[in-house]
Amino acid sequence: MRPSQTPEFFDAAPRIAMHDALAQTLGAVADGVIDYGYVDAVKLAGHSCPTVAGAWLMTRAALRRLYPETLPERGGLRVELRDAEDAGVTGVIAGVAGLVTGAAGAGGFHGLAGRHARRGLLRYAVPMRGEMRFTRLDSGAAVEVSHHAQAVPRPPTLTALMQAALAPGADGAARAAFGAVWQGWVRAMLLEHADDPALIRIED
Repeated sequence: MRPSQTPEFFDAAPRIAMHDALAQTLGAVADGVIDYGYVDAVKLAGHSCPTVAGAWLMTRAALRRLYPETLPERGGLRVELRDAEDAGVTGVIAGVAGLVTGAAGAGGFHGLAGRHARRGLLRYAVPMRGEMRFTRLDSGAAVEVSHHAQAVPRPPTLTALMQAALAPGADGAARAAFGAVWQGWVRAMLLEHADDPALIRIED
């Protein structure tokens, strides 16, 4: 995916910087700092939608709360989700959170000399009030977050445009019209409501 092919607002969306000690140790990043943009989440998911945007903003909100004065430690967090892995869009949300935090399930990195393990840090079907829980491994501090897409009004023409775009024989103009309005909705979430407590709810 070339940057020129993506909507301009992807670059304007809030970014997330992490410190990754493993990447630093292995020489992948000299200072260990990895800067993530929304486009990274889009590349992972293969699309941009309210769910991907919500996962991005929930992860950002949780990390800002848990690391108010320092860069978050990639690989230093456990990420738990309330729903089962195969329920609805849970897997998509987990994928975005895992991308940024390094948290992984059974197939994750097993560690290096007893350190930097990522395996077992991503868990599903954990009872909680929120949608996701992030827990620092060093201090045990935790925060729960959830997202509520309905806080950002759905464009009134979206349903009709979607039906036209998905209809058999739909032309490029119909698909483009739908895509523009759809991404306009995502844009509003990322640029106008990134810190809106009605969209991203935080519970300590």
